[in-house]
Amino acid sequence: MAQVELGKKLFFDPRLSKSGFISCNSCHNLSMGGTDNLKTSIGHNWQQGPINAPTVLNSSMNVAQFWDGRAADLKAQAGGPIANPGEMASTHTLAIDVLESIPQYVIEFKQVFGTDKITIDEVTQAIAEFEKTLVTPNSRFDQWLLGNRDALTANELDGYKLFKASGCTACHNGPAVGGSSFQKMGVVEPYQAKSPAQGLSGVTGRDADRFKFKVPTLRNVEMTYPYFHDGEAETLTEAVDLMGRLQLGKKFTDAENTKVVAFLKTLTGDQPSFMMPALPPSTDKTPQPTPFD
Repeated sequence: MAQVELGKKLFFDPRLSKSGFISCNSCHNLSMGGTDNLKTSIGHNWQQGPINAPTVLNSSMNVAQFWDGRAADLKAQAGGPIANPGEMASTHTLAIDVLESIPQYVIEFKQVFGTDKITIDEVTQAIAEFEKTLVTPNSRFDQWLLGNRDALTANELDGYKLFKASGCTACHNGPAVGGSSFQKMGVVEPYQAKSPAQGLSGVTGRDADRFKFKVPTLRNVEMTYPYFHDGEAETLTEAVDLMGRLQLGKKFTDAENTKVVAFLKTLTGDQPSFMMPALPPSTDKTPQPTPFD
């Protein structure tokens, strides 16, 4: 629990960024389904990122982290944005210098990890432990699975049956209804991506893995718009239509699409309950933020 509480503070602390304005929560906003509802996120110096920010909610259930799976787990993922020049644009060394200049953080790291020296290993460990708590149980679909036959309407249940019969569950399965595999974007028809991202091939170096991306979780999907790795699908209706045609070779009728969308909205669970943490105050020795150009 102590690591979780420390990780929460770090998750919300913009002083981990070079500018002093961007925190983990900036792109993975816990009041917005764990994302930022932008096609691609805004980083340091107002840079437009190349890819859509995936939700942090239920991310501990993913087979790997990032769309291309380049981080094996949440701990490995947590250090990436801090040092990415297009995101938080700091360095691990600078971030540690900032934390070590804040007495309350020095005390808390000592209490939590039993060490006088803060390292990026403890920082990412704490953030990961906090992110593991960001699960969203008790969706209406969960209630239905547990035996509450009144949890879904007839229309939503028809949507679930269509979802299964159409083959959507081949990729969107498991506790997170996704996140457990990498699949090519555009199986039946090619997808005209608006992002330069190459997917899994950027990690494996294999041409066969080009345009393979981690299948996103569908939990809370009504909150995590826009959709796909390039954020080009603005609505669930558009996403269902495109996925049907590109991945399954199926053209949903308007009525069928409406039913599938209705089912997807039953996957919204209880959102994490938290209060914004009181961040440790800076001192005169704390490196000053670098304003955006």
